Amino acid sequence: MKKSFHLSWVCLIMVFTNLFAQEKKQEVEQLNEVVVTATKFATKKELVGKIIYQIKAKDLENLKGQTVVDVLDNISGIHINGNNSSAGKNKSTYIRGGRDRHFLVLIDGVPVNDPSGVNTTFDLRLLTLSQVASIEVMNGAASTLYGSGAATGVINITLKDANKKPISLNYQTSVGTNNSQKDSKINFNEINQNVSVNGALNKFNYLTSFNISKTDGLSEASDENSTDKYGSDALKASNAFMRIGYNFNNDLSIKLFSNYDKNTYDYDAGAFSDSDINNGENEQVRFGISSNYKYTKGSLKLIVSMNKIDRMFDSYNGWTLETDHYEYTGKTYVIDAVNNYKFSEEIQLITGLNYQKQSNLTNSPYGNIDENIANYETIDPYATVVYNSSNGFNINGGLRLNNHSEYGNHFVYNVNPSFNFTNNFRVISSLSTAFIAPSTYQLFSQYGNVNLDPEETKTVELGLIYSKGQLFEINSVFFYREEDNAIILPDYITYQNATETLNAKGIETELKINALKDVSFRLGHTYTNKSADLDYIPKNKFTALIETSSIKNSYVSLRLKNISERTYFDQWGTGENINLDAYNLVDLYGSHNLIKDRLSVFIQVNNIFNEDYVETIGYTTRGRNFKIGLDFNF
Repeated sequence: MKKSFHLSWVCLIMVFTNLFAQEKKQEVEQLNEVVVTATKFATKKELVGKIIYQIKAKDLENLKGQTVVDVLDNISGIHINGNNSSAGKNKSTYIRGGRDRHFLVLIDGVPVNDPSGVNTTFDLRLLTLSQVASIEVMNGAASTLYGSGAATGVINITLKDANKKPISLNYQTSVGTNNSQKDSKINFNEINQNVSVNGALNKFNYLTSFNISKTDGLSEASDENSTDKYGSDALKASNAFMRIGYNFNNDLSIKLFSNYDKNTYDYDAGAFSDSDINNGENEQVRFGISSNYKYTKGSLKLIVSMNKIDRMFDSYNGWTLETDHYEYTGKTYVIDAVNNYKFSEEIQLITGLNYQKQSNLTNSPYGNIDENIANYETIDPYATVVYNSSNGFNINGGLRLNNHSEYGNHFVYNVNPSFNFTNNFRVISSLSTAFIAPSTYQLFSQYGNVNLDPEETKTVELGLIYSKGQLFEINSVFFYREEDNAIILPDYITYQNATETLNAKGIETELKINALKDVSFRLGHTYTNKSADLDYIPKNKFTALIETSSIKNSYVSLRLKNISERTYFDQWGTGENINLDAYNLVDLYGSHNLIKDRLSVFIQVNNIFNEDYVETIGYTTRGRNFKIGLDFNF
């Protein structure tokens, strides 16, 4: 364990030793590079005391045909179990060893979740990557700015904006295979189409985007223990997004937005168990308004939104020999007003007021949940002071009062100092707390317990960032998190608060090298060690990417992912620890501009070596698969 734990730091020391032995080269500064998630406002990256992973528009151009989940699963500190299984299988997202409900998803700055779910987790499959402009991931506690649910990180997804031309059209289509390791047939069971129309007319701008996709050909459950081949389980998805905006002047703008997302899917009866009856449907409607006003010494943002998710599924009951029907409706209302006032170039004050109301309506054979009872409100005032001194010292300190209608008042705080020794070398640290209220399901379902206490966490971070202009950058951060009152289901009958303090610790390291012309390398390593849990988080996860644009009008990348051995406690099956082997996945991607800025073709090959492995016990994983697509711009 010690060897794994110190691996990132050993690599780091070796890099520094080699670096300082080199002849000093001219440095190229990227002073215009900014991030948003750290303060809710655009901030120079070198002044932020957090490591924030950015997937920019130019990066997404080279990821056509992938999903939002695919992109996130390659970021240090994040592991998504189920991403390599059938499309309809649930995806569990773990950030820094935390569970699904410990991170927050933002879409254009608006928090999204599903109050009717066990963990209130937002289903990332409801988003299509072709509608996304950029993604920022800030690992670590961020509850001071973002409230309950941001205990281990924030995924901030920004959707595409309108083009400056009066009208622009984009059409993207792709087809691909969807096979297991045992199937080598070339059947195009994965089909995707997306069309977007957008533009700007004087002060008015608009964008509409529609996506339709279908994935079939793969069984959710593994048929390894069966003499019969299991039937395939399909996923059909459709997404519609519309935004209109108006710029009154350079200081005031307003946007109206609306989303409609729906997917229907088949699923099996469980591990190693087929079903041709079970099916489900998820439907999301989201709309709202956002505005931004800039004044002499600051700016003010206001967001008002409503999000409704309807879920249903039919499940065959082996005891009654009938099909059970389940219906869930979760609603979330959000109002967030935040102001950034700059006293000087060194000091700014961010203040805000956040209101949220969530409700859960459930109809199931095992009991209903009344939304008039299963609801709560939060009204959270918060403030953050940001100080950036001219001598290199920076500090971000904040306080938030979680005023919960069921659990009263809870203070959370964040202290995030950092120091820039030079323009290239920065040391970062933070101490943060978080408050996570029980979900309405954990309180009011057949497993519910209205006497649950909220979960509370405390996180410490210490790390560094070193860069050599555009040539080279390395960042590494150590984290340690303690969690009290963890909500568990120890007897599989009633939710309880754990009596012991759980902890998670680890190191995240990422290295980016642009040493060769038109060729770049990216290496990532995440070490995670948890005191106790029932998940599939690997202790070690390595990612590697080599990409080149050296061929005229073309882009080629090769990606490697290594997942270490895992030990999983099979609580629903054998009741014993099961050891799962390590595995490697290698993916190839290429694109070529047939007509510059007009028409491009892309192709990808996933799991090139057809690795046979277990991601989730009893469920199928994807083997070698191909995808080809076209992207048109008019």
